[in-house]
Amino acid sequence: MTSWRRRAATIVLRWFLGVALVSWRYMWQTTPLYRTEHVGELPEEPPPIPPELVDDDLQLDRDGVGSLYHRQFRVDIADARVDAEQLVGAVIRDFERFVPSEVVGIRGSRSDLRVGDEFVVEMPGPWNGPVRVVHADGTCLRLATLCGHLEAGQIQFRARPCGELLQFRIDAWARPSTRLVNLLYAHLRLAKEIQLNMWVRFCRAAADAAGGRPADGIHIRTHAIPAATGP
Repeated sequence: MTSWRRRAATIVLRWFLGVALVSWRYMWQTTPLYRTEHVGELPEEPPPIPPELVDDDLQLDRDGVGSLYHRQFRVDIADARVDAEQLVGAVIRDFERFVPSEVVGIRGSRSDLRVGDEFVVEMPGPWNGPVRVVHADGTCLRLATLCGHLEAGQIQFRARPCGELLQFRIDAWARPSTRLVNLLYAHLRLAKEIQLNMWVRFCRAAADAAGGRPADGIHIRTHAIPAATGP
């Protein structure tokens, strides 16, 4: 077997092991999940990145491969004991608290994330997730991917009041970073399911941190723009 085939086989095996681990945890979670998938225009464009934060280390969505995906993970929290600013403040102060245990950990992060800070989300697979903070305020934290991340784009965490509920949302705008990731994400769906499990667990942790409970499960919406028509 040639070296590139051995490498591909090793990567796929590691992803299968990662999927097995997250699937085991997934079997025991009881929060209802509501999933929808669409193809076409994005309902919401990714926010612009401040020019002073754009450099050669940043991995923008235009640097990726395949379709552009906008994935939204939303939980409406009932009986929350904190407001939107307090919840996002908790994410900014202790990001690792919200990351599920399948992710090995956060490397290089400090408490009280600020614009320009960089850290690495260590993933259950051959790629890690280096990111840079490109926006942080009272109700929103936004990260952009750096070179070496399995995706190319941005991810945003925000909260807002919604009637008597507190809504927490994660929005990701990204393309797979390489052809191999595109295979694992769009075709074999291994990376896609690991990503889904991670952010669903993050939403559940947000509800716990707010001192409340999901009012109606967790809603996952995926929009895809095929590469031929993407920006």
